[in-house]
Amino acid sequence: MYALDRLVAPEIGELLAQRRFDQLRAALLEFEPADIAELVDNLEQDQAALVFRLLPRDLATDVFSYLDSDQQQNLIAHLGTERVAALINELDPDDRTALLEEMPAEVAQRLIALLTPAERSVTQSILGYPEESVGRLMTPDYVRVKPEWTIAHAMDHIRRYGRDAETVNVIYVVDEVGALIDDLRIRQFLLADPQQTVESIMDRKVRALAATDDREEAVRQMQHYDRVALPVVDSRGILVGIVTADDVADVAEEEATEDIQKMGGMEALDVPYLDTGFVPLLRKRGGWLSVLFLGEMLTATAMGYFEGEISKAVVLALFIPLIISSGGNAGSQACSLIIRAMALGEIKLGEWMRVLLREVASGLALGALLGAIGVARIVFWPARAKLYGEHYLLVAATVSISLIGVVTFGTIAGSMLPFILRRLGFDPAAASAPFVATLVDVTGLVIYFSVAALMLHGTLL
Repeated sequence: MYALDRLVAPEIGELLAQRRFDQLRAALLEFEPADIAELVDNLEQDQAALVFRLLPRDLATDVFSYLDSDQQQNLIAHLGTERVAALINELDPDDRTALLEEMPAEVAQRLIALLTPAERSVTQSILGYPEESVGRLMTPDYVRVKPEWTIAHAMDHIRRYGRDAETVNVIYVVDEVGALIDDLRIRQFLLADPQQTVESIMDRKVRALAATDDREEAVRQMQHYDRVALPVVDSRGILVGIVTADDVADVAEEEATEDIQKMGGMEALDVPYLDTGFVPLLRKRGGWLSVLFLGEMLTATAMGYFEGEISKAVVLALFIPLIISSGGNAGSQACSLIIRAMALGEIKLGEWMRVLLREVASGLALGALLGAIGVARIVFWPARAKLYGEHYLLVAATVSISLIGVVTFGTIAGSMLPFILRRLGFDPAAASAPFVATLVDVTGLVIYFSVAALMLHGTLL
């Protein structure tokens, strides 16, 4: 018997080389499909295909659904037409759709041709919905009952058709034309009197997704209503499928990863980091870096504009990093908070004024806090007169007031940019923290030297 942490690529390679297929097959059967998929993902292409052939048909289908898209395409290329046809016909419709979306168009069409007429119709129907929509996530494998049925009749129906459903935790009630009326937990059927009608246990408080909704809406509603599955309806209210928690969890992970990467100042990766080619990785990172670099050039321009002030009061240059970094950090904080709140549905577009007032107050308070620390740093430094000159109190006041202004501006910019981008139809995550920091760097210098010109006029300037 092989333990999961011991059955790794070298052991599998050894068993394959010795043609001990029965022993390897028996060992694999001890594992869960997700664990086998992890092992297969770490094998060379030829070995992965050979190991996959050893798996029983039903287990192979389950394992295939857990593999990453590259390994799935590799197996399809190595398996015979008959095995591929059986595999894709047995895949859940949502998993099959995800696979076809990742494949080149000509390969996808060839695979669709291998489907049975019924499965082909289902697949083409799902692929007919817009990309990134709920329709692409849903599966048509669910159990539905009629309101006039007795509980006993409904239970017989569930036993007959439930084995092919994605889940039987939730049973859907439809009318004579297939319009969704209600969704009921299986426990409601189990605890009801068999002679009651389905209608007698309904409350008609059903929550449904539209097939054309963005898939992020599925994430929000699944989290909000704490459901294991949500029904999907068309424009007429006809039940066309369901979305389950496992699919929504994958979407939530993808969307969170994409937002984090965008907030880091780069384009989102289409595939895992180690699977991304060197040139595509440079392209996705280099574009944003170039834009940010050009933005930072404005900082140099601003410093050149205030060159006279710097030459007269060199002490001002000591605080430039402190000023602009404080503003950038405050802006990045605000930007991250607002983007995440938008993603979770906690903030709506129309609430921008409420957010603005809140961030102005926060910026003033945070700026005052940092300003007080800056004053203490200057005033109580042992060699203050030697380091900052005889007018060190004015320098401290300049730094303090500048920090209040820069931090306040940073919080305003960081909090409002996501609203502006959302209003223009762009992804708020594109208001990345580095972009906000670059914007605040330039304005921070302007604020700093403008305050210095007022505070130090007639003394240092």
